[in-house]
Amino acid sequence: MGFKLFKRSNLKLFYNKNKRLYSKLPNELLNLLPTRTINNIITSSPIGAEIQVNGWIRTVRIQKNVSFASINDGTSVKGLQAILSNEEAKKLATGTCVRLHGILVDSIGKDQNKELQVNKVEILGECDSTYPLQKKHHSMEFLRDITHLRFRSNIFSAILRIRNSTILGFQDFFQRNEFVQIHTPIITTSDCEGGGEVFKLTTSNTASKREFFGKPVYLTVSGQLHAESISSYIPRVYSIGPIFRAENSFTSKHLSEFWMLESEISFITSLNDLYNFIENSIKYIIQYLLDNSYQDIDYFNQFIDNNLLNRLENTLKSPFIIMSYDDAINILKKNSFDISFGSPLQSDHEKFLSTTYCNSPLFVIDYPKEIKPFYMRLNDDNKTVACTDLLFPKIGELVGGSLREERYSVLENNILIKGLSLEDYKWYLDLRKFGSVPHGGFGMGIERFLLYITGLENIKDVIPFPRSTENCKF
Repeated sequence: MGFKLFKRSNLKLFYNKNKRLYSKLPNELLNLLPTRTINNIITSSPIGAEIQVNGWIRTVRIQKNVSFASINDGTSVKGLQAILSNEEAKKLATGTCVRLHGILVDSIGKDQNKELQVNKVEILGECDSTYPLQKKHHSMEFLRDITHLRFRSNIFSAILRIRNSTILGFQDFFQRNEFVQIHTPIITTSDCEGGGEVFKLTTSNTASKREFFGKPVYLTVSGQLHAESISSYIPRVYSIGPIFRAENSFTSKHLSEFWMLESEISFITSLNDLYNFIENSIKYIIQYLLDNSYQDIDYFNQFIDNNLLNRLENTLKSPFIIMSYDDAINILKKNSFDISFGSPLQSDHEKFLSTTYCNSPLFVIDYPKEIKPFYMRLNDDNKTVACTDLLFPKIGELVGGSLREERYSVLENNILIKGLSLEDYKWYLDLRKFGSVPHGGFGMGIERFLLYITGLENIKDVIPFPRSTENCKF
Protein backbone atom coordinates (compact mmCIF):
# COMPACT_ATOMS: atom_id res chain seq x y z
CA MET A 1 0.00 0.00 0.00
CA GLY A 2 1.61 3.26 -1.09
CA PHE A 3 1.11 6.95 -0.43
CA LYS A 4 -1.61 8.87 -2.20
CA LEU A 5 -0.78 11.83 -4.40
CA PHE A 6 -3.05 14.88 -4.47
CA LYS A 7 -3.51 17.58 -7.03
CA ARG A 8 -3.56 21.15 -5.83
CA SER A 9 -7.07 21.50 -7.25
CA ASN A 10 -8.38 19.13 -4.55
CA LEU A 11 -7.23 21.49 -1.83
CA LYS A 12 -9.03 24.50 -3.26
CA LEU A 13 -12.30 23.10 -1.99
CA PHE A 14 -11.12 23.93 1.52
CA TYR A 15 -9.65 27.33 0.80
CA ASN A 16 -11.28 30.39 2.37
CA LYS A 17 -10.66 33.19 -0.13
CA ASN A 18 -11.55 35.98 2.31
CA LYS A 19 -9.19 34.83 5.08
CA ARG A 20 -6.54 33.50 2.71
CA LEU A 21 -6.20 30.24 4.60
CA TYR A 22 -7.43 26.68 4.66
CA SER A 23 -10.26 26.54 7.20
CA LYS A 24 -9.78 22.82 7.81
CA LEU A 25 -7.50 20.06 6.63
CA PRO A 26 -8.88 17.62 4.08
CA ASN A 27 -9.16 14.09 5.44
CA GLU A 28 -6.88 13.03 2.62
CA LEU A 29 -4.01 14.85 4.33
CA LEU A 30 -4.45 12.83 7.53
CA ASN A 31 -3.64 9.18 8.30
CA LEU A 32 -1.49 8.77 5.20
CA LEU A 33 0.59 5.95 6.68
CA PRO A 34 -0.44 2.49 5.50
CA THR A 35 -0.61 0.99 9.03
CA ARG A 36 -2.57 1.86 12.17
CA THR A 37 -1.39 2.01 15.76
CA ILE A 38 -2.69 -0.28 18.49
CA ASN A 39 -4.06 2.69 20.41
CA ASN A 40 -6.03 3.76 17.32
CA ILE A 41 -7.34 0.22 16.82
CA ILE A 42 -8.38 -0.15 20.47
CA THR A 43 -10.19 3.19 20.59
CA SER A 44 -11.66 3.38 17.07
CA SER A 45 -12.15 -0.02 15.45
CA PRO A 46 -15.54 -1.71 15.97
CA ILE A 47 -16.08 -5.32 16.96
CA GLY A 48 -16.07 -7.45 13.83
CA ALA A 49 -13.57 -5.27 11.98
CA GLU A 50 -10.95 -7.09 9.95
CA ILE A 51 -7.60 -5.53 10.80
CA GLN A 52 -3.86 -5.96 10.76
CA VAL A 53 -1.76 -4.92 13.71
CA ASN A 54 2.01 -4.40 14.01
CA GLY A 55 4.09 -4.55 17.16
CA TRP A 56 6.27 -6.55 19.49
CA ILE A 57 5.30 -9.62 21.46
CA ARG A 58 5.25 -8.99 25.21
CA THR A 59 4.12 -12.43 26.40
CA VAL A 60 2.95 -15.76 24.99
CA ARG A 61 0.70 -18.22 26.90
CA ILE A 62 0.28 -21.64 25.34
CA GLN A 63 -2.68 -23.56 26.78
CA LYS A 64 -4.25 -26.93 25.93
CA ASN A 65 -6.48 -25.86 23.06
CA VAL A 66 -5.63 -22.25 22.36
CA SER A 67 -2.85 -19.73 22.90
CA PHE A 68 -2.73 -16.05 23.80
CA ALA A 69 -0.16 -13.41 22.95
CA SER A 70 0.10 -9.84 24.17
CA ILE A 71 1.26 -7.40 21.51
CA ASN A 72 2.19 -3.76 21.97
CA ASP A 73 3.64 -0.99 19.82
CA GLY A 74 4.29 1.65 22.50
CA THR A 75 1.14 3.67 21.82
CA SER A 76 -0.89 2.28 24.73
CA VAL A 77 -0.23 0.93 28.22
CA LYS A 78 -2.50 -2.09 27.75
CA GLY A 79 -1.65 -3.26 24.26
CA LEU A 80 -3.82 -5.85 22.53
CA GLN A 81 -4.41 -9.50 23.36
CA ALA A 82 -4.30 -11.89 20.41
CA ILE A 83 -5.89 -15.38 20.24
CA LEU A 84 -4.01 -17.79 18.02
CA SER A 85 -3.31 -21.46 17.48
CA ASN A 86 -0.73 -23.32 19.51
CA GLU A 87 1.23 -24.02 16.34
CA GLU A 88 1.52 -20.30 15.56
CA ALA A 89 2.24 -19.39 19.17
CA LYS A 90 5.21 -21.75 19.36
CA LYS A 91 6.93 -19.68 16.66
CA LEU A 92 6.77 -16.54 18.84
CA ALA A 93 8.94 -15.35 21.70
CA THR A 94 8.96 -12.25 23.86
CA GLY A 95 10.46 -9.41 21.83
CA THR A 96 9.55 -10.80 18.41
CA CYS A 97 8.34 -8.16 15.94
CA VAL A 98 5.17 -9.32 14.18
CA ARG A 99 2.27 -8.34 11.97
CA LEU A 100 -0.96 -10.07 12.94
CA HIS A 101 -4.03 -10.27 10.72
CA GLY A 102 -7.44 -11.05 12.13
CA ILE A 103 -10.84 -9.94 13.38
CA LEU A 104 -11.61 -7.89 16.49
CA VAL A 105 -13.90 -9.76 18.89
CA ASP A 106 -15.41 -9.09 22.30
CA SER A 107 -13.13 -10.00 25.18
CA ILE A 108 -14.18 -11.56 28.47
CA GLY A 109 -10.88 -10.52 30.07
CA LYS A 110 -11.04 -7.96 32.85
CA ASP A 111 -8.32 -5.69 31.43
CA GLN A 112 -9.65 -5.27 27.89
CA ASN A 113 -12.93 -5.21 26.00
CA LYS A 114 -11.51 -6.18 22.62
CA GLU A 115 -9.10 -8.83 21.46
CA LEU A 116 -7.84 -10.07 18.13
CA GLN A 117 -8.84 -13.43 16.68
CA VAL A 118 -5.76 -14.11 14.54
CA ASN A 119 -5.96 -15.79 11.16
CA LYS A 120 -2.45 -14.99 9.91
CA VAL A 121 0.92 -14.33 11.57
CA GLU A 122 3.86 -12.63 9.87
CA ILE A 123 7.18 -12.55 11.72
CA LEU A 124 8.93 -9.33 10.77
CA GLY A 125 11.88 -9.67 13.12
CA GLU A 126 12.88 -12.68 15.21
CA CYS A 127 14.15 -12.14 18.74
CA ASP A 128 17.26 -13.78 20.17
CA SER A 129 16.88 -15.88 23.33
CA THR A 130 19.19 -13.47 25.18
CA TYR A 131 16.54 -10.71 25.03
CA PRO A 132 16.71 -9.16 28.53
CA LEU A 133 13.09 -7.97 28.92
CA GLN A 134 11.31 -11.16 29.87
CA LYS A 135 8.00 -11.50 31.73
CA LYS A 136 9.18 -10.61 35.22
CA HIS A 137 9.81 -7.55 37.35
CA HIS A 138 12.85 -5.54 36.34
CA SER A 139 14.37 -2.98 38.69
CA MET A 140 14.90 0.59 37.50
CA GLU A 141 18.64 0.08 38.00
CA PHE A 142 18.59 -2.90 35.64
CA LEU A 143 16.61 -0.97 33.04
CA ARG A 144 19.09 1.91 33.22
CA ASP A 145 21.79 -0.55 32.15
CA ILE A 146 19.86 -1.34 28.95
CA THR A 147 18.84 2.19 28.02
CA HIS A 148 18.59 1.30 24.34
CA LEU A 149 15.92 -1.35 25.04
CA ARG A 150 14.04 0.00 28.05
CA PHE A 151 11.47 1.86 25.91
CA ARG A 152 9.87 -1.54 25.22
CA SER A 153 8.80 -1.76 28.86
CA ASN A 154 5.44 -0.35 29.90
CA ILE A 155 6.94 2.14 32.33
CA PHE A 156 9.32 3.77 29.85
CA SER A 157 6.91 3.87 26.93
CA ALA A 158 4.44 5.57 29.32
CA ILE A 159 7.14 8.08 30.31
CA LEU A 160 7.75 8.94 26.66
CA ARG A 161 4.05 9.48 26.00
CA ILE A 162 3.72 11.73 29.08
CA ARG A 163 6.83 13.61 28.03
CA ASN A 164 5.32 14.16 24.59
CA SER A 165 2.05 15.44 26.11
CA THR A 166 3.99 17.72 28.45
CA ILE A 167 5.76 19.45 25.56
CA LEU A 168 2.48 19.77 23.64
CA GLY A 169 0.76 21.15 26.74
CA PHE A 170 3.39 23.83 27.30
CA GLN A 171 3.21 24.81 23.65
CA ASP A 172 -0.58 25.02 23.87
CA PHE A 173 -0.43 27.20 27.00
CA PHE A 174 2.09 29.66 25.59
CA GLN A 175 0.48 29.89 22.17
CA ARG A 176 -2.88 30.64 23.82
CA ASN A 177 -1.14 33.46 25.69
CA GLU A 178 0.26 34.96 22.47
CA PHE A 179 3.86 33.84 22.94
CA VAL A 180 6.22 33.18 20.06
CA GLN A 181 8.25 29.99 20.21
CA ILE A 182 11.93 30.63 19.53
CA HIS A 183 15.10 28.56 19.27
CA THR A 184 18.18 29.78 21.10
CA PRO A 185 21.71 28.58 20.23
CA ILE A 186 23.31 25.53 21.81
CA ILE A 187 26.82 26.87 21.10
CA THR A 188 27.57 30.12 22.91
CA THR A 189 30.35 32.33 24.22
CA SER A 190 28.34 33.30 27.31
CA ASP A 191 28.11 31.55 30.66
CA CYS A 192 24.62 32.73 31.58
CA GLU A 193 24.79 31.72 35.24
CA GLY A 194 28.37 32.93 35.70
CA GLY A 195 29.22 29.78 37.64
CA GLY A 196 31.77 28.35 35.25
CA GLU A 197 30.08 24.92 35.07
CA VAL A 198 30.25 24.73 31.28
CA PHE A 199 31.43 22.27 28.65
CA LYS A 200 34.06 23.84 26.42
CA LEU A 201 33.99 22.81 22.76
CA THR A 202 37.07 21.73 20.85
CA THR A 203 37.52 20.17 17.41
CA SER A 204 38.58 16.57 16.82
CA ASN A 205 41.72 17.82 15.05
CA THR A 206 44.07 17.75 18.03
CA ALA A 207 46.98 18.89 15.88
CA SER A 208 45.37 22.25 15.34
CA LYS A 209 45.71 24.85 18.08
CA ARG A 210 43.31 27.23 16.35
CA GLU A 211 39.96 27.96 17.97
CA PHE A 212 37.29 26.93 15.45
CA PHE A 213 35.18 30.05 16.19
CA GLY A 214 38.18 32.28 16.84
CA LYS A 215 37.44 32.33 20.57
CA PRO A 216 36.45 29.88 23.32
CA VAL A 217 32.87 28.60 23.00
CA TYR A 218 30.74 26.39 25.20
CA LEU A 219 27.60 24.30 25.28
CA THR A 220 24.88 26.54 26.64
CA VAL A 221 23.77 26.40 30.29
CA SER A 222 20.71 28.49 29.42
CA GLY A 223 19.15 30.23 26.44
CA GLN A 224 17.98 33.08 28.65
CA LEU A 225 20.33 35.84 27.52
CA HIS A 226 19.60 35.17 23.86
CA ALA A 227 15.87 34.98 24.59
CA GLU A 228 16.15 38.40 26.26
CA SER A 229 17.64 39.74 23.05
CA ILE A 230 14.58 38.59 21.11
CA SER A 231 12.13 39.74 23.80
CA SER A 232 13.57 43.24 23.56
CA TYR A 233 11.28 43.63 20.56
CA ILE A 234 8.97 40.57 20.51
CA PRO A 235 7.50 40.92 24.00
CA ARG A 236 6.51 37.31 24.76
CA VAL A 237 8.79 34.42 23.83
CA TYR A 238 9.49 30.90 25.02
CA SER A 239 11.76 28.02 24.08
CA ILE A 240 12.00 24.32 24.88
CA GLY A 241 15.40 22.80 24.27
CA PRO A 242 18.48 21.04 25.62
CA ILE A 243 20.97 22.70 27.94
CA PHE A 244 24.18 21.43 29.50
CA ARG A 245 25.79 21.64 32.94
CA ALA A 246 29.26 20.36 33.77
CA GLU A 247 28.33 19.72 37.40
CA ASN A 248 30.29 16.91 38.99
CA SER A 249 27.18 15.54 40.68
CA PHE A 250 26.05 11.98 41.31
CA THR A 251 22.63 12.81 42.78
CA SER A 252 19.26 11.49 41.58
CA LYS A 253 18.18 15.03 40.60
CA HIS A 254 21.03 16.15 38.32
CA LEU A 255 21.89 15.53 34.67
CA SER A 256 24.65 16.90 32.46
CA GLU A 257 22.25 17.27 29.53
CA PHE A 258 18.59 18.02 30.11
CA TRP A 259 15.68 19.95 28.62
CA MET A 260 14.55 23.35 29.80
CA LEU A 261 11.44 25.41 29.23
CA GLU A 262 12.48 29.07 29.25
CA SER A 263 10.33 32.16 28.85
CA GLU A 264 10.97 35.90 28.71
CA ILE A 265 8.20 38.48 29.14
CA SER A 266 8.62 42.17 28.38
CA PHE A 267 6.71 44.98 30.12
CA ILE A 268 6.39 43.00 33.33
CA THR A 269 7.38 45.03 36.40
CA SER A 270 6.10 43.00 39.35
CA LEU A 271 7.57 39.81 40.78
CA ASN A 272 4.06 38.97 41.93
CA ASP A 273 2.88 38.96 38.29
CA LEU A 274 5.75 36.67 37.34
CA TYR A 275 5.17 33.99 39.95
CA ASN A 276 1.41 34.09 39.37
CA PHE A 277 2.09 33.40 35.70
CA ILE A 278 4.44 30.53 36.59
CA GLU A 279 1.81 29.00 38.90
CA ASN A 280 -0.89 29.28 36.26
CA SER A 281 1.34 27.66 33.62
CA ILE A 282 2.08 24.66 35.83
CA LYS A 283 -1.55 24.15 36.79
CA TYR A 284 -2.54 24.40 33.14
CA ILE A 285 -0.07 21.67 32.17
CA ILE A 286 -1.12 19.36 35.00
CA GLN A 287 -4.76 19.68 33.92
CA TYR A 288 -3.72 19.19 30.29
CA LEU A 289 -1.98 15.93 31.21
CA LEU A 290 -4.91 14.68 33.25
CA ASP A 291 -7.15 15.40 30.26
CA ASN A 292 -4.86 13.92 27.60
CA SER A 293 -2.65 11.32 29.33
CA TYR A 294 -4.82 10.04 32.15
CA GLN A 295 -4.30 6.36 31.32
CA ASP A 296 -0.52 6.73 31.56
CA ILE A 297 -0.66 8.81 34.75
CA ASP A 298 -3.05 6.27 36.28
CA TYR A 299 -0.47 3.57 35.45
CA PHE A 300 2.08 5.41 37.60
CA ASN A 301 -0.56 5.91 40.28
CA GLN A 302 -1.07 2.13 40.41
CA PHE A 303 2.49 0.91 40.19
CA ILE A 304 4.80 3.72 41.38
CA ASP A 305 2.98 6.08 43.77
CA ASN A 306 -0.60 5.36 44.78
CA ASN A 307 -1.01 8.92 46.04
CA LEU A 308 0.00 10.46 42.72
CA LEU A 309 -3.46 11.39 41.40
CA ASN A 310 -4.49 12.86 44.75
CA ARG A 311 -1.32 14.93 44.87
CA LEU A 312 -1.78 16.26 41.35
CA GLU A 313 -5.42 17.14 42.00
CA ASN A 314 -4.49 18.91 45.26
CA THR A 315 -1.82 20.88 43.39
CA LEU A 316 -4.54 22.13 41.05
CA LYS A 317 -6.89 23.13 43.87
CA SER A 318 -4.55 24.91 46.29
CA PRO A 319 -2.70 28.21 45.81
CA PHE A 320 1.09 27.96 45.97
CA ILE A 321 2.68 29.38 49.13
CA ILE A 322 4.86 32.53 49.03
CA MET A 323 7.76 32.87 51.47
CA SER A 324 10.68 35.31 51.65
CA TYR A 325 14.24 34.04 51.78
CA ASP A 326 14.59 35.62 55.25
CA ASP A 327 11.57 33.70 56.54
CA ALA A 328 12.87 30.49 54.98
CA ILE A 329 16.20 30.85 56.82
CA ASN A 330 14.45 31.53 60.12
CA ILE A 331 12.26 28.44 59.70
CA LEU A 332 15.27 26.28 58.89
CA LYS A 333 17.17 27.57 61.92
CA LYS A 334 14.22 26.88 64.22
CA ASN A 335 14.18 23.32 62.89
CA SER A 336 17.84 22.67 63.71
CA PHE A 337 19.36 23.26 60.29
CA ASP A 338 22.87 24.70 60.37
CA ILE A 339 22.46 27.58 57.92
CA SER A 340 23.18 31.30 58.08
CA PHE A 341 21.79 34.34 56.28
CA GLY A 342 23.44 34.77 52.90
CA SER A 343 23.87 31.03 52.31
CA PRO A 344 22.29 29.32 49.30
CA LEU A 345 19.52 26.84 50.00
CA GLN A 346 20.71 23.27 49.54
CA SER A 347 18.54 20.38 48.37
CA ASP A 348 17.82 19.17 51.91
CA HIS A 349 16.67 22.69 52.86
CA GLU A 350 14.42 22.90 49.80
CA LYS A 351 12.83 19.52 50.45
CA PHE A 352 12.23 20.28 54.12
CA LEU A 353 10.53 23.59 53.32
CA SER A 354 8.34 22.27 50.49
CA THR A 355 7.68 18.71 51.68
CA THR A 356 7.81 18.65 55.48
CA TYR A 357 7.05 22.22 56.52
CA CYS A 358 4.59 23.37 53.83
CA ASN A 359 3.61 20.16 52.02
CA SER A 360 2.89 22.41 49.06
CA PRO A 361 4.61 24.04 46.11
CA LEU A 362 6.45 27.02 47.57
CA PHE A 363 7.81 30.22 46.04
CA VAL A 364 10.85 31.48 47.93
CA ILE A 365 11.45 35.10 46.91
CA ASP A 366 13.93 37.97 47.33
CA TYR A 367 17.27 36.21 47.80
CA PRO A 368 20.44 38.14 48.77
CA LYS A 369 22.08 39.63 45.70
CA GLU A 370 25.43 37.97 46.53
CA ILE A 371 24.16 34.43 45.85
CA LYS A 372 22.25 35.11 42.64
CA PRO A 373 23.40 35.78 39.05
CA PHE A 374 24.28 39.23 37.73
CA TYR A 375 21.19 39.66 35.52
CA MET A 376 18.58 39.72 38.32
CA ARG A 377 17.00 43.06 39.14
CA LEU A 378 18.22 44.75 42.30
CA ASN A 379 15.45 45.52 44.81
CA ASP A 380 15.08 48.94 46.39
CA ASP A 381 16.72 47.70 49.61
CA ASN A 382 19.96 47.30 47.62
CA LYS A 383 20.45 43.95 49.40
CA THR A 384 18.16 41.54 47.63
CA VAL A 385 17.09 40.79 44.07
CA ALA A 386 13.59 40.38 42.65
CA CYS A 387 13.76 36.64 42.10
CA THR A 388 11.97 33.43 43.00
CA ASP A 389 12.74 29.74 43.21
CA LEU A 390 9.72 27.47 43.06
CA LEU A 391 10.20 24.44 45.32
CA PHE A 392 8.05 21.36 44.86
CA PRO A 393 7.44 18.56 47.39
CA LYS A 394 9.81 15.60 46.90
CA ILE A 395 11.54 17.43 44.02
CA GLY A 396 13.12 20.57 45.44
CA GLU A 397 13.76 23.41 43.02
CA LEU A 398 11.62 23.14 39.89
CA VAL A 399 11.63 26.72 38.55
CA GLY A 400 13.99 29.65 38.81
CA GLY A 401 12.84 33.09 37.73
CA SER A 402 13.37 36.79 38.24
CA LEU A 403 12.79 40.25 36.99
CA ARG A 404 15.79 41.11 34.80
CA GLU A 405 17.95 44.14 35.45
CA GLU A 406 17.00 46.60 32.72
CA ARG A 407 19.04 49.57 34.02
CA TYR A 408 22.33 49.90 32.14
CA SER A 409 24.50 51.28 34.94
CA VAL A 410 23.19 48.82 37.53
CA LEU A 411 23.71 45.85 35.19
CA GLU A 412 27.20 47.03 34.28
CA ASN A 413 28.08 47.27 37.97
CA ASN A 414 26.64 43.78 38.63
CA ILE A 415 28.83 42.29 35.90
CA LEU A 416 31.95 43.89 37.39
CA ILE A 417 31.07 42.81 40.95
CA LYS A 418 30.68 39.20 39.79
CA GLY A 419 34.14 39.35 38.21
CA LEU A 420 32.88 38.92 34.67
CA SER A 421 34.16 40.59 31.52
CA LEU A 422 32.33 43.66 30.27
CA GLU A 423 33.63 42.89 26.79
CA ASP A 424 32.03 39.41 26.83
CA TYR A 425 28.67 40.92 27.79
CA LYS A 426 28.82 44.06 25.65
CA TRP A 427 26.08 42.72 23.38
CA TYR A 428 23.89 42.04 26.43
CA LEU A 429 24.51 45.55 27.77
CA ASP A 430 23.53 46.94 24.36
CA LEU A 431 19.99 45.73 25.02
CA ARG A 432 19.92 48.25 27.90
CA LYS A 433 21.24 51.07 25.70
CA PHE A 434 18.79 50.86 22.84
CA GLY A 435 15.22 51.07 24.08
CA SER A 436 15.57 49.10 27.30
CA VAL A 437 12.39 47.49 28.59
CA PRO A 438 11.30 46.20 32.03
CA HIS A 439 11.06 42.43 31.75
CA GLY A 440 11.29 39.13 33.55
CA GLY A 441 11.43 35.45 32.88
CA PHE A 442 11.92 31.96 34.20
CA GLY A 443 13.25 28.51 33.43
CA MET A 444 11.79 25.12 34.32
CA GLY A 445 13.55 21.77 34.07
CA ILE A 446 11.34 19.43 32.02
CA GLU A 447 12.80 16.31 33.66
CA ARG A 448 12.20 17.56 37.21
CA PHE A 449 8.63 18.38 36.28
CA LEU A 450 8.25 14.83 34.95
CA LEU A 451 9.50 13.44 38.26
CA TYR A 452 6.59 15.18 39.96
CA ILE A 453 4.09 14.04 37.32
CA THR A 454 5.15 10.36 37.43
CA GLY A 455 6.17 9.91 41.06
CA LEU A 456 9.54 8.52 39.99
CA GLU A 457 12.59 9.34 42.09
CA ASN A 458 15.56 9.29 39.71
CA ILE A 459 15.88 11.91 37.00
CA LYS A 460 17.74 9.43 34.78
CA ASP A 461 14.44 7.60 34.35
CA VAL A 462 12.48 10.46 32.74
CA ILE A 463 14.83 11.31 29.88
CA PRO A 464 15.32 8.91 26.96
CA PHE A 465 19.13 8.78 27.05
CA PRO A 466 20.57 10.12 30.33
CA ARG A 467 23.94 11.89 30.32
CA SER A 468 25.47 12.51 33.72
CA THR A 469 28.84 12.38 35.47
CA GLU A 470 30.75 9.34 34.16
CA ASN A 471 27.64 8.15 32.33
CA CYS A 472 27.41 8.41 28.54
CA LYS A 473 27.28 4.87 27.19
CA PHE A 474 26.58 5.61 23.53
